[in-house]
Amino acid sequence: MRLASCCLPGGTCNTDEDMRECVGAVGKNLGLAPSTISHHVKELHRAGLIKMKRCGQTVECWVDQDTLDDLAEFFKQPVNV
Repeated sequence: MRLASCCLPGGTCNTDEDMRECVGAVGKNLGLAPSTISHHVKELHRAGLIKMKRCGQTVECWVDQDTLDDLAEFFKQPVNV
């Protein structure tokens, strides 16, 4: 499971415990160095797109539904050119 797969187009994200992913598992099979994954996850967190919680030696992350809702509303607005 990936964070992106928890949200289907036109639906809402489920932020329950089962939709959380360990940071190490987020980059599984992407062919990227763990440091690269860590950097991007950190930036997503700083941007407010994901939330994070330390659980012992691991860090769980999940999509922030409120931020996604705000972004969806923003992109629905008409463009004034």
